[in-house]
Amino acid sequence: MSAQLKPLKNKLIQQLSTIYQDITLKQPIDDIADALIDIMQLTSEIEPPTPFTNHWSETDIILITYGDSVIKTGQAPLQTLKNFLDRNIKDTINSVHILPFFPYSSDDGFSVIDYSSVNESLGSWQDITEISQNYQLMSDLVINHCSSRSAWFDNFIKGEGQGHDFFFTAQLDDDLSNVVRPRTSPLLKEVVTGQGQKFVWCTFSHDQVDFDFRNPEVLKAFTSIIRQYLDSGVKIFRFDAIAFLWKIVGRDCINLPQTHEVVRLLRTLIESADPKAIIITETNIPNTQNLTYFGNANEAHGIYNFSLPPLLINTLLTGNCTHLKRWLMSMPPSQDGTMYFNFIASHDGIGLRPAEGLLNDSELDNLVQTIESFGGKISWRTSDQGEQKAYEMNIALYDALQGTVKGKDEWNFERFICAHAIMFALEGVPGIYIHSMLGTKNDYNKLANTHNNRSINRHRWDDDELESTLANTDLHHGKVLSTLKSLLSTRIKQPAFHPNATQFTLHLGLQLFGFWRQSQNRKQSMFCVSNISDKPVALPLSELNLIVTEAWVELISGDKITVLTEEIMLSPYQTVWISNK
Repeated sequence: MSAQLKPLKNKLIQQLSTIYQDITLKQPIDDIADALIDIMQLTSEIEPPTPFTNHWSETDIILITYGDSVIKTGQAPLQTLKNFLDRNIKDTINSVHILPFFPYSSDDGFSVIDYSSVNESLGSWQDITEISQNYQLMSDLVINHCSSRSAWFDNFIKGEGQGHDFFFTAQLDDDLSNVVRPRTSPLLKEVVTGQGQKFVWCTFSHDQVDFDFRNPEVLKAFTSIIRQYLDSGVKIFRFDAIAFLWKIVGRDCINLPQTHEVVRLLRTLIESADPKAIIITETNIPNTQNLTYFGNANEAHGIYNFSLPPLLINTLLTGNCTHLKRWLMSMPPSQDGTMYFNFIASHDGIGLRPAEGLLNDSELDNLVQTIESFGGKISWRTSDQGEQKAYEMNIALYDALQGTVKGKDEWNFERFICAHAIMFALEGVPGIYIHSMLGTKNDYNKLANTHNNRSINRHRWDDDELESTLANTDLHHGKVLSTLKSLLSTRIKQPAFHPNATQFTLHLGLQLFGFWRQSQNRKQSMFCVSNISDKPVALPLSELNLIVTEAWVELISGDKITVLTEEIMLSPYQTVWISNK
């Protein structure tokens, strides 16, 4: 081994020793480290990553989409997707998260049958690579579990071949009472194998069988998958359901120290292969737990800002920003080398666990009831006390914002745009779901066909129908797309919107939600204020303490601000971005 690789190997040995300290291994840690280096094809030419480096800027926006969210007869959906991107968003959005595009058996892709193949119904690896040549590509690493129809699980049942020892099992009489999970289905799945009866651990569903990372062969297999994804153009890795990775019977089996160390080790490998690659952890858990996945800027580069969607939606439905403001003030600034991944809608529902401790039970109940009144569905989980608790609200974001707690009103479009204007301006990298970009509404037909609550927000557009819909001025979809693109076009030109630029929360009462951003070189100041109520509200500019020697402009409207002592009357759900540049 070359001298340049020695520091890397020593680091891997240290990390592996921490992960497997309580496990009796069949091979030395030293050999496992060598194998990982070989699998990742790391040579003496590797560049050691520079710590605390930001691989992102204000120009980075990520579109979240399925490979077949837009389809066209006679064309591979991934090719249709690329055409849609090139036609509609390439001038404002530079990154795309294609949700699992592999062969799968359930959960719209998150029950992977084969990690090394592209689902033939979507296209090919060439289609994926072509998208990656024009957009930063984000891909899921579905690392906690795979499909019960995978070759690996077939080998587990047969008791031979790769995968025969990849899956976590327990006994029916084990104490599993402390296990935390987001589903109400039985945890263990009975399977008859060549080795006899087994009970396989299934955190999410019986078609999603959990891996046993106590076996280093599982780690090696995923290292090989990561290498293939890098070679295919993936720059951003979304670690799906990572919080549940490590299991110990008798424990809660969430956020265990070994899980964090696996994230650190995979970051070591990924950064060694590509210093600019990024890891974002998907941990739909209470806010304080979510924050731990930053580590000391040595775990995830980014974390999903899971508390933002329920708090922002609650703010706009109640016309009161108290909880959103309190939460924002409590959030630590992301240090260099880390960033928040902000979103308010995704392929999943609006998670409520990240709002626990931020909204009380009565407020959560009120939120759930309002969403149900707007046609949404609620997914449930079993609490530690055995109670049924709302886990997730399933609804298209446009429909979620069609009114307030008082009922539906005429401010649907304005409220929807306000939500995005707030999200686009916050510290972090924005992620926007394709169906938010298009103002898609609840898909009740798909819900009826699948009986899966999440399908309500997973519409599939026909490409020709979509273009016709966007061109129809009597419908809201084209107006949503053009308005969001206009906001993004403004956003990506502002240094004060760098994901790591300074942010301070403003105190402007209950109906005005505001914060101040300052560029890293301190030259640009930006005051972002939104009226989150259904009534006009006056914003006294004197409350912002605008520097009198600067020339101020409201960027969204383009209006210059000449009298710093006047009031600006904000219409219901209007946002202003007041900048000195």
